Amino acid sequence: MWKEKRFGMFIHWGIYSVTGWHEQYQMHAQIPKEEYIKLADKFKPLCFNADEIVLLAKEAGMSYICFTAKHHDGFCMWDTKYTDYNIMNTPYKKDILKELEQACRRHNIGLSIYYSLPDWHHKNAYNPNSTHQLPVPNKGDEPNMQLYIEYVKNQITELCTNYGEICSLFWDIPPNIYDASVNQLVRTLQPHILINNRGYDEGDFQTPEREIPDGYSFKTPTEACQSVGVQSWGYRKNESYYSKRFLCQSIDKIMCMGGNYVINVGPDFNGDLPEQAVKLIKGIGKWYQSCKKAFDALPATEYISKNDCLYTSDSNNLYIHINHFPVSDSLALDPIDFLPEHAIILNNGEQAKCYLESLPSLCAEGKNKPKEYLQIRDLPIEKFANEVIIIKLSFSRNILDYIKKLV
Repeated sequence: MWKEKRFGMFIHWGIYSVTGWHEQYQMHAQIPKEEYIKLADKFKPLCFNADEIVLLAKEAGMSYICFTAKHHDGFCMWDTKYTDYNIMNTPYKKDILKELEQACRRHNIGLSIYYSLPDWHHKNAYNPNSTHQLPVPNKGDEPNMQLYIEYVKNQITELCTNYGEICSLFWDIPPNIYDASVNQLVRTLQPHILINNRGYDEGDFQTPEREIPDGYSFKTPTEACQSVGVQSWGYRKNESYYSKRFLCQSIDKIMCMGGNYVINVGPDFNGDLPEQAVKLIKGIGKWYQSCKKAFDALPATEYISKNDCLYTSDSNNLYIHINHFPVSDSLALDPIDFLPEHAIILNNGEQAKCYLESLPSLCAEGKNKPKEYLQIRDLPIEKFANEVIIIKLSFSRNILDYIKKLV
């Protein structure tokens, strides 16, 4: 998955979309369980079109979709036999996860499943060791983690049996309870699956959320997640959206470090994606598709940590990621002291203007004769002010090996 499926779509969707406020509306607004469950009676997303969402992901260059089968409120977006609190008992009466799964198969997009371990509906689920719990159990609840884990296993068995091949499982909210038997069950049912580190053991990969960790490369497999909305992951009526540039910078940094990236959208109660979310996904996707070769390459920033740029490399090619906001339309590439054979700005496919020059800013106060370094000039920084400019330099030698010898 880490080489073939680098970029994906996260979808947070549930009956909380009826409120248009936040996916954790029940907890934040302190809505009693008996009131909150009435939202299911209003959930009838007749505009939902699984093919349209999957094709949007594909257009953006995404290769998988991670769907919230169950969020913290405990409502299940599939036809489960282990609780009546599910999509089949709404006015919609159709298995949304099955519709999405079938669309993913039709369009050759991988399916990943999100499953929340906090469950504000199940009578046995209250876990004082975990975050994202209601302040106190619901009236009549009977907290019992052993019984709840059996419930989780039963539902995971459904999800891993009835929806074809699942590329990854995204547990949410570490329970701070170790039980390796849960992931063992998942692997038995889905031998090729990858599992994140928020479940009952350490899993296969880490999942930084809404943040970019420090460093030049990840030491362990990583899938970072971010939403198009600042305030919410689920649908929010008056959402504040991130800028295209901010999201491009975030994706670029994570991928330059060798990580994967999923970006979230939240359909509304009708099943439509907000217009601004679609616009952002399409804009980011166009940039990602044009620069994809740079993301398929290996991290190289730790060898060339100059100019505030990020770097990736594959053999004779060096990709320069101007991840910061450029203050100049030129870039000096110390320590490279020879011209590339080819230089392309991936954003638009045009040639970059390369020169060997000695620059006053790189002179050591007259101590040494000025040395010529590779300089890239006339960069289209205004034209691509809303995205990360990435330049591909092709050399006749393994450029990274050469740079390593210099530093």
